[in-house]
Amino acid sequence: MSFLSKQFIDVIQWTEPENGILAYRYPMADLEIQNGGKLTVRDSQMAVFVNEGRIADVFAPGLYTLNTQTLPILTYVMNWDKAFKSPFKSDVYFFSTRLQTDQRWGTATPITFRDKEFGAVRMRGYGIYAYRIANPKVFHQKISGSRDVYRVPDLEGQLRNTIVARMTDTFAQGSVPFLDLAANQAQFGVRIAETLNPAFTDLGLSLENFVVENISLPDELQKVLDQRISMNIVGDMGRYTQYQVAQSLPIAAANEGGGAAGVGVGLGAGITMANSMLNAVKPGDQPAPSGAAPAAPPATAPTSPSAETKFCMNCGKSIPRSAKFCPECGNAQS
Repeated sequence: MSFLSKQFIDVIQWTEPENGILAYRYPMADLEIQNGGKLTVRDSQMAVFVNEGRIADVFAPGLYTLNTQTLPILTYVMNWDKAFKSPFKSDVYFFSTRLQTDQRWGTATPITFRDKEFGAVRMRGYGIYAYRIANPKVFHQKISGSRDVYRVPDLEGQLRNTIVARMTDTFAQGSVPFLDLAANQAQFGVRIAETLNPAFTDLGLSLENFVVENISLPDELQKVLDQRISMNIVGDMGRYTQYQVAQSLPIAAANEGGGAAGVGVGLGAGITMANSMLNAVKPGDQPAPSGAAPAAPPATAPTSPSAETKFCMNCGKSIPRSAKFCPECGNAQS
């Protein structure tokens, strides 16, 4: 009766019930595999037999009849007789070998590296990658072990931190300036993937795809870079200042009423400042070399135009300082 009460497994198979499962242990609680039973390993799967804590055999996709012909390693380990008539027990693990796509990676904090143009720079990056199990034996020994189910999220943190570490090394050894990385993101991703391949192989994995979606600076550094780009676009500071002053004149002239005086004063101060800036950026104003004889002072200092004129408080027009009324708009002057 005890023999008849035993349950025997005739067919061993597994279909993935959901995404994200890497390894699955076939339930074997007090069950024995019948001699001559069937093992079905589907495409995108591999199976591993573990006996007495040691891996006995690895099966690729296919249909197998479990006997001495299909289990030579397991038979040798157990040292069974040639007839092999008795049922046996062994742990069976299924591994999903399909691509695990759309895996996200990113830098939790900006990483610092030395750029040829900017010096020390902090950078952020993110992207996607895809991998699969290539060596179930290594993956079982180093990663999944005897767990009933091993999922993608269980491995995500290890892979993400490995990617960020290799990414930092690639930046340190790279020769592409930061401003050129946007045009070379694909090439940069290939270099990172090459450095990552040994780390994935060591875990029994294969890195199939690696994409760098974005490389950027922290917000505070991005603002500084934007200012530098703006200055490069402006080009000639003198001409830019003249343009800004010319643009402000119609605005000041259009203001009427109580605020007109304040606008006129502000405009006059702005023009004075603009003249000072233009004089400061004029080419050729170089200091005299040391040891050179100082230039003789002029016989008579010319009278500054600003001492004889002033700006209208209403329209901002230059008028004689002694004028009581503006000849342009007729506004009384103080």
